Amino acid sequence: MLQLRPGCECCDKDLPPDSTEARICSFECTFCADCADGVLGGVCPNCGGEFVRRPRRPAARLANNPPSTERVVKPAGCGKAA
Repeated sequence: MLQLRPGCECCDKDLPPDSTEARICSFECTFCADCADGVLGGVCPNCGGEFVRRPRRPAARLANNPPSTERVVKPAGCGKAA
């Protein structure tokens, strides 16, 4: 099951479970659309994978399947993958 992390790893923007702005790679690295598409050019800086829109979990399912509360943030910001 997807973790649905609560924020962008790059800029720490909030990304609630119903956000249409969340982007993930196959390892569930999580970024906002602005950082994923703009700053990172569509390539995950952690694994080099592509980003896709993160699916939204129906509100009725959140009680039994809550999103993650763990925030992963890069204090120095993000740069493109090498």
